[in-house]
Amino acid sequence: MQGKTMVRGPHGVALALFALVWFSCVWFGSWELNPNNATRLFAAFAIAERGEAKIDRYQSLTIDKAQFGDHYYMDKAPGMTLMAVPAVWGLEKLTGVRSSDQVIDATNPRLASFMRLRLRVAVAVGAAILTAFASVLLLDMATGVTGSPAAGLYAALAYALGSIVWGWSTTMLGHAPVAALLLIATWAIWRGTSSPRDLTRWRYPVMAGLALGWAVVIEFPAALGGVALGGWAIWRTREVAWSARRSILGIALCGGVAALLPLLAYNLFAFGTLFRLGYQGVVGFNGMQQGLFGLTYPKPAALFGILFGVRRGLVWVSPVILLGAFGLIRMVRARETRDIGIAAAVVIAIVLTVNASYIYWDGGASIGPRHSVPAIPFLALGLAVLWRQWERPGRRIVLVALLTVSVAINLMIASTDVFGSEAYANPLWQRTIKAMFLPGNLSTIPNDFFGWSAWRGLFLYIDVAVPLLVLMLVWTRTAERRVRSA
Repeated sequence: MQGKTMVRGPHGVALALFALVWFSCVWFGSWELNPNNATRLFAAFAIAERGEAKIDRYQSLTIDKAQFGDHYYMDKAPGMTLMAVPAVWGLEKLTGVRSSDQVIDATNPRLASFMRLRLRVAVAVGAAILTAFASVLLLDMATGVTGSPAAGLYAALAYALGSIVWGWSTTMLGHAPVAALLLIATWAIWRGTSSPRDLTRWRYPVMAGLALGWAVVIEFPAALGGVALGGWAIWRTREVAWSARRSILGIALCGGVAALLPLLAYNLFAFGTLFRLGYQGVVGFNGMQQGLFGLTYPKPAALFGILFGVRRGLVWVSPVILLGAFGLIRMVRARETRDIGIAAAVVIAIVLTVNASYIYWDGGASIGPRHSVPAIPFLALGLAVLWRQWERPGRRIVLVALLTVSVAINLMIASTDVFGSEAYANPLWQRTIKAMFLPGNLSTIPNDFFGWSAWRGLFLYIDVAVPLLVLMLVWTRTAERRVRSA
């Protein structure tokens, strides 16, 4: 526990960062009929419109489904669907249009438009908000750890816009939201144990518990990362009097249990029992019968493919992110940040190990290793340390260049479609850049909903994003000077 006052992320920068990241995730879209998107949407339609969880009417349009008896259900953890239900319900009341009014056919443009609108709104009030909020907290934490607002902003931009977190935040998949929630919990633990005064504020353990619990409702493997962060929280409070420590941990546990209740409610609502998961009835993926729902043991070849492989490697889609490993090493070596560096490294190791142990480690139709997305914010934290310590102009130029390249790559991914066909040996180049971005096969709000040309939609985004970025850079430079003079 630290007693000294730490530098905070500049408030104006934080507001502009939230706006930029949220806008970036909402402006672009993913394919609404991708099976992973579709099955979650279909379950949301069933719950909001008919008060049931069965997706029998839509099951022919998705390969991601579970079958119990004669009925079909979503085969995923329910978190993302539950977050989408209010959006689906609200749009039905606003427009008077229901899924039952649509012809269920993959070639039906009206069905695609119906699903597209609901997907975009669900993302806007779900994944986009979580990613934007997490980026603000990373700005604050990285600034506090390094004492540099510039380092904090660098880490936050690398996480939210310089990595595949951006593209996966345009979907209803749980990878980016889980990454955000694990980061939110990390910030709450760090901030809530940073001083004796912070230890008395109940909002931090509540936030940590809720974030970790809801991460599990979205993706079950998040429980492993949650255990690691819980152990770190226990370590951070080891010197606190037992009465206060018991209160802090009890509040966090209550928050976690409260967040898990919707999972139990969904199981009872959908299956009539608390103890059934959609994965138990998966249709068509025999690999899910191996080990624990497809998890066996880590394979070195899979780990290499996750990090460096041309087909899915993180280094190709988010080149700046892997540099964060060097920053984490420096954090572990420094006594003041050792526990934070170790906690981040453990979470990264858990995420990568689980991904490398999964029978479908490559994620099917995916740009980059989607199952490893929750490791990205912790690697980004290391980037802040690297920025702070690499003060020579030449090294800073390298860091800026890598971030620029990473943002450009992920702009192309987010503006086309983050779901890459399994048919490509190099989906980033062959599909994202060559087959989609360069010919102008983009997905933006103006061209998807108002008939604009794709390039006009992209240029309008740039017209908004660049001024926000410049504003953040100016404010951050001022804050950096203020900190250095102090």
